[in-house]
Amino acid sequence: MKYLYFARFTLNENGQVEVTFPDLEPNAATFGEDIADALHMAADALQGYLLTAEDFNTPLPEPSDPLAIPHSEEQLLVPIEVDTKIAREREQNRSVKKTLSIPKYLNDLGIAANLNFSATLTEALKDKLQS
Repeated sequence: MKYLYFARFTLNENGQVEVTFPDLEPNAATFGEDIADALHMAADALQGYLLTAEDFNTPLPEPSDPLAIPHSEEQLLVPIEVDTKIAREREQNRSVKKTLSIPKYLNDLGIAANLNFSATLTEALKDKLQS
């Protein structure tokens, strides 16, 4: 599901950028070493918060109108968009390392044939499991 919440970016005394989500306070917050890092961290924090909320069926507030979100002149309001469906698909498709044993002669033949063992195993499992 796609979500869009506004984040409040505030430069702190250490030069870092603190990020809060006014609609989700006090639970969703992070920081970055600079604006680019803060943007990345904001998306990551929001994604984690929303995935957890979905997993536990936690009701989420409607995003506020950005004109109604209080902020000072030194703060930036930045829209942060997250698609939890894509995040879940990415997690399901990540590679998982498996340790397995095969006969030495098959290993030798596979190396000689310049075989990609991971791709071959993946294809064989898909075929065997018909997925």
